[in-house]
Amino acid sequence: MADPILYRKRLIPEECILLKNDRLLHRDDRILVTAWNTIKPRKDIHHGCSCYYLQEGFKVSRFYNEKNSLLYWYCDIVDYEYREKEDTYIVTDLLADVIVYPDGFVKVVDIDELATAKEAGLLSDDMLKKALLTLNHLLQIIYDGGFESLQKPLETYC
Repeated sequence: MADPILYRKRLIPEECILLKNDRLLHRDDRILVTAWNTIKPRKDIHHGCSCYYLQEGFKVSRFYNEKNSLLYWYCDIVDYEYREKEDTYIVTDLLADVIVYPDGFVKVVDIDELATAKEAGLLSDDMLKKALLTLNHLLQIIYDGGFESLQKPLETYC
């Protein structure tokens, strides 16, 4: 069976990019695990691994520098559409993100983009509600000490 086709859809800036170089490492009905290099060369981030938690509505990624040192975990709040006939996932970034540093420091970023996207008509009320509720759910997992369990697929397959 061929690997699924993955797209990353962003609202700000508006774009939909085929992730043609991402390598699928694992797929089941709950998660997708991929390995990737940055789409555009960057000085800080070189490559990483991502676990898409399809039913949960977030993606947990490990970001590495060029020397393969872990920089941090980056958690995107996402929505996805699966097109079974084409075996295609379109993963929409719902803007709010959580960064977890190796020392355990947690930083929530891009909340302002939710308001900007809503004001610009890029987010429906339902999408905004989903983004906020999913962000809250992810933060509860982290604050309750469950972030290690979200890292397990990355440790297993990457």
